[in-house]
Amino acid sequence: MKQVLRIAITGNVDDGKSTLIGRLLYETKSLPADKVEDLIRVSKRRGFDSPDFSLLTDGLLAEREQGITIDVAHVYFQTPQRKFIVADTPGHEQYTRNMVTGASTSNVALILIDARNGSLLQTYRHFFISHILRLSTVFVCVNKMDLVDYSETRFGEIVDSLFSFAQRLGFPSEKLIFVPLSASLGDNITTISQNMSWYKGKPILELLETLDIESSRNAQLFRFQVQHVLRSKLPEYHDYRGYAGKIASGKISVGDAVTILPSQFTTNISGIDFAGTEVQSAQAGESVSIRLEKDLDLSRGDMIVKENDLPTISRTVEARVCWLNERPAKLRSRYLLQHGVRRILAKIDQVKSVIHPELLEEKQDSESLSLNDIGDTIITTATELFYDPYEKNKSTGAFILIDESTNDTVAVGVII
Repeated sequence: MKQVLRIAITGNVDDGKSTLIGRLLYETKSLPADKVEDLIRVSKRRGFDSPDFSLLTDGLLAEREQGITIDVAHVYFQTPQRKFIVADTPGHEQYTRNMVTGASTSNVALILIDARNGSLLQTYRHFFISHILRLSTVFVCVNKMDLVDYSETRFGEIVDSLFSFAQRLGFPSEKLIFVPLSASLGDNITTISQNMSWYKGKPILELLETLDIESSRNAQLFRFQVQHVLRSKLPEYHDYRGYAGKIASGKISVGDAVTILPSQFTTNISGIDFAGTEVQSAQAGESVSIRLEKDLDLSRGDMIVKENDLPTISRTVEARVCWLNERPAKLRSRYLLQHGVRRILAKIDQVKSVIHPELLEEKQDSESLSLNDIGDTIITTATELFYDPYEKNKSTGAFILIDESTNDTVAVGVII
């Protein structure tokens, strides 16, 4: 089975995100013939001499009219080496929330920069969010190199400025890769460009094909949130009670000793069912039904963990949040905190600091968070939360905040 690499492509408006995705689809022959013909026909009607690849992903009418990406468009393609799921995320500041959504489920980020403009505030914000979400690798694609005469000097200036920022942020230098390219003309997309002989690296597709994808979730502590309690109405299975859900991290086997949260009762795994078949073990990413030796009262949102590997259990958490709503955060106002399948009441007790995404300066003890603000907070929940720091376990260290009255998602947070 081919490995799957999840990619978030982001950057400022008009930096060429959709064009890069369209070019990758075209170069990997992932488009049917009629789609290519339609692309060429529409591009000519708009006055372009060559295909406008951005039309392949900018599907919303509003996007076509404005020439910007608003929604998160997911695109799928594959090469002989690997499968790819690409999230084309918005660049406009107004839609930063959509960028966060796309990046939260990705392994790596591709941040595009217009070679003419260099790094802008939104560039630093996207890099900062990628760092907060612990994306394993960030590719900085300096696009539109053809519009600066393929200047090595200009490329070096952009590399120096963003590399310095990454160092101040503490982002690992070996996980930061710079590539000069022209998405519209195909330079350094699937083959090395003859226009930039000074570039000694690989084309972007080859870098994505050969990137090492860590399977670290299997090595993490076992975490399983109950989504549904299964009971059978068939006479031959009248005693069946299974706890269905998706294994967030770690491995589990029949006979393992486990602890149930919040009750903290202990028991052993008596059986594991996967895709209608009884199995002896299961691992992260698999949706299974777990059976227990003891007849315990579990419900949706309860967590099963291994007996000696408990998460932190607390009603108070310190979290870094990105505020996504036009209405500012209000201290001590009630929100719904969604943690996995659990939804509990919570309030923001304190905004310890608000961090400027470019200068990395912190404004201490703010009274609120405004749209796109990134801040460190203290949050109190109505009932105990079972969590791990996000750095150690993404699945149990992340959450969203929901406005009770509107049901809008107002913030995404990671537990520090």
